Amino acid sequence: MSYHLEGRLLEVCNCNVLCPCWIGEDPDNGTCDTIVAWRIDKGTVDGVDVGGNTIAAVAHVPGNILEGNWRAAIFVDDQTSKAQEEALLKVYTGQAGGPVADLAKLIGEVVSVERAPIRFTVEEGKGLLEIGKNYYAELEPYRGAMGGLTTLSDTVFSTVPGAPVFVGKAPTYRSKNAALGINLDIKNHNALQSTFVFDA
Repeated sequence: MSYHLEGRLLEVCNCNVLCPCWIGEDPDNGTCDTIVAWRIDKGTVDGVDVGGNTIAAVAHVPGNILEGNWRAAIFVDDQTSKAQEEALLKVYTGQAGGPVADLAKLIGEVVSVERAPIRFTVEEGKGLLEIGKNYYAELEPYRGAMGGLTTLSDTVFSTVPGAPVFVGKAPTYRSKNAALGINLDIKNHNALQSTFVFDA
């Protein structure tokens, strides 16, 4: 299998700002409840064009993120074709190898795979992520003294291997998933944004 994916990341969790998971420390609350969404702006998986689609994971991380054993619900944009959905799932379940497989192996259990309407926008540094009716987050970046985006790079953990991330916070973050034991409605917790290029 081979793939080439270019796109953007939006990520929120219930850790404080900045999430310690990215530097290999334990989550602020002992566990971490997160939503990670990858928007594929352009790309192919074994010749299947998957551009314009979004795939997301709602996950409960039971302890240190590097130890794995995450429990996750996977969501695929309901606009995807069946072939696109199958191609994306091969990549994001690790079957296609490459940089995404290193991330996928941290998931110990997938509780569900669902299609849902996904709204993923970034405008002037502000992000919005909405998956169905149970998941919603607004994201704002932190900026440096000269106005540039505050950047985190060379971290021990990453949901966009090989790319820097822009540090931010989520003024609003709601997530509800009974199978994962997640029921959040919180403000001003950790958020991250990035762009990525994955090749395998």
